Amino acid sequence: MAIKKTSDKRITEYTKKDGTYAYKFHLYIGRDPLTGKQIQTTRRGFKTIKQAKIAMARLEIEMNDRGFLKNERTTFEDVYNEYFPQYKNTVKESTWVKTQQMYKNHVIPIFGKKILSKITPQQCQQAINKWYEDGFTKYKDFFRLISSVFQYAIRLGLVHDDPTKRVIVPKNKHVKDMTLNYFTVDELRTFFKYLDSDKYPKRAMFFRVLAFTGMRKGEALALTWNDIDFKNNQISINKTIARGEDARLIIQTPKTRASKRVVNLDDKTMADLKKWRSIQAKELLMLGFNVLKNKDQLVFSNTNNEFIQPVKPQNWLYKIIKKYDLKRITVHGFRHTYATLAFEAGASIKEVQEQLGHSDFQTTMNIYTAVTDKQKLETTEKFAKYVNF
Repeated sequence: MAIKKTSDKRITEYTKKDGTYAYKFHLYIGRDPLTGKQIQTTRRGFKTIKQAKIAMARLEIEMNDRGFLKNERTTFEDVYNEYFPQYKNTVKESTWVKTQQMYKNHVIPIFGKKILSKITPQQCQQAINKWYEDGFTKYKDFFRLISSVFQYAIRLGLVHDDPTKRVIVPKNKHVKDMTLNYFTVDELRTFFKYLDSDKYPKRAMFFRVLAFTGMRKGEALALTWNDIDFKNNQISINKTIARGEDARLIIQTPKTRASKRVVNLDDKTMADLKKWRSIQAKELLMLGFNVLKNKDQLVFSNTNNEFIQPVKPQNWLYKIIKKYDLKRITVHGFRHTYATLAFEAGASIKEVQEQLGHSDFQTTMNIYTAVTDKQKLETTEKFAKYVNF
């Protein structure tokens, strides 16, 4: 059978695998806005020249309405690679490093090679369901990363819809009851009694600072002696350590604007800090570091007089908890301990919010509610015990 010729050279006849004939067309659809390369598309399987012409005409109309047909070749990863450098310019290094890890470990393996405009709400639903079922506590964060790429693509005109907006997000049942992540006043006293008996002054001082100021672990690890005002019993919190690119430790500003603050300390904690400064100077001098006149000296440093790795305090804590069979809490639990005991001691919500550096009033309020609920229950029990007969 002779090949039929058409007036439009973009349409040609070809032989299918089963020996029958069909028509296809090649159409230039513009330049990829991400790469600048010229792109052509091919459509096959038309039984007649007329069908091929109609399909090609419709595609040309769509191109005129929407511009370049991005759905032909642009993948999720193509847009991610364009989006992420822009995102990096808007956040702290530690934030974009964590976000990049989440993209590369969880999102790109699922969506990276998929054509962006062909990703469906069903595929997005399946992804978040799997993360949820696999027990990832940050499954909502992973999901938001998908949407961020789509929102960027919409701004560029690459797609016109974000399929994540039509997904039902599972309710997080994996979150532990963090209201239990603290020591009562008796548990705190017991903890320090055992910690002091172990004769690790650096560890004892570190946890006392956390418990009596409510500061975050990273804020405490970034403290220098220049930040401590012994005259006015205050500590200036103006920086934190964080994990930067290539897993190196870096100094950056605190978590939020409200996190930059001055916290007050009691006389006992200040006296202990003076003792610790003397002990530290002697220990570091034995290691070859003369730090007495160095105001930028870290309050808590390792044997190389460098930053302590953030995982270290958790190891210290678990060792003491395991050794003496104490209640299991996290290092962050000392922050919660401070808030809980401050409320029980009569501190106002505003005072605790400022001491902790909470930018969100509701975060402080959640702790306050948990404490007052506990106090209400204790009041009821005391009353029943008093009047029952």
